[in-house]
Amino acid sequence: MKKVLVTGALGQLGRELQRLTEGHPEFVFTDIRSEGNVRCLDILDIGAVTRIVTEESIGAIVNCAAYTDVNRAESDQALCQAINADGPGVLARVAKRTDAALIHISTEYVFDGRNPRGYVETARRHPLSAYGRSKRDGEDRVRRSGCRSVIIRTSWLYSPFGKNFVKTMLRLGAEKPEVSVVDDQIGSPTYARDLAEVILAVLPQIGERRGAIYHFTNDGVCSWAGFAATIMQEAGLTCQVRPIITAEYPSPAVRPACSILSKEKICREFSIVLKPWEASLRDCLRRLQAMETA
Repeated sequence: MKKVLVTGALGQLGRELQRLTEGHPEFVFTDIRSEGNVRCLDILDIGAVTRIVTEESIGAIVNCAAYTDVNRAESDQALCQAINADGPGVLARVAKRTDAALIHISTEYVFDGRNPRGYVETARRHPLSAYGRSKRDGEDRVRRSGCRSVIIRTSWLYSPFGKNFVKTMLRLGAEKPEVSVVDDQIGSPTYARDLAEVILAVLPQIGERRGAIYHFTNDGVCSWAGFAATIMQEAGLTCQVRPIITAEYPSPAVRPACSILSKEKICREFSIVLKPWEASLRDCLRRLQAMETA
């Protein structure tokens, strides 16, 4: 049986994939460092990638590896470009040579966020940050390779693992009586577990798709402030959320004002049923509570 190589397995999405595929030995998990059943693999090393793909009889690759520190990317552009653009290019080249399929994860940051109605897959890309440009270039490397591939753009990813907005709000909500959160950036939160489930559903259906782009987030739209307020409410925290505008919270990277992504295409072609972001948030909070009490 052909195996599935997962890169970036120690990140939020990779950890969710590990849990969903527990007991399935056909999944090979890798990251830049080893931990548990996760093997060390540098996706920039084409020799190392080629060896693991051939030796393990890899039939598909899921690329979860990414440089995701949006602000730091402005001063660390070379590393960001290497991981987010060169890395997917290496994986795509190896996939093309071996006829392995590839799922690559991208982001709404490839858009400028100036369209208040949001974005379909074919919308013009115009990234405003170094991170966004690197992810755009990663998409281009995958598509130009000609390998069998699907690119899934997502937004506002969170999970019980690693650093993310939900965990930051829970920490601040327990420490402070009030937090200020931007209210003029809107989008759709994405629960990493739901995205992992979609990846597993898409994986056996890639077929001869080459560079096909899809969007996936949870259903519904909110602002960051609205997301924060719901986190506080669902977690039973009394911390108040003070809505502010982006200009009151300057940051090195420019963020899209509108991160709404149309999911019609992925739902239609792969029979995906979207879950409301509020319901997925509640599931994440339940898991976090269970992890704390375990």
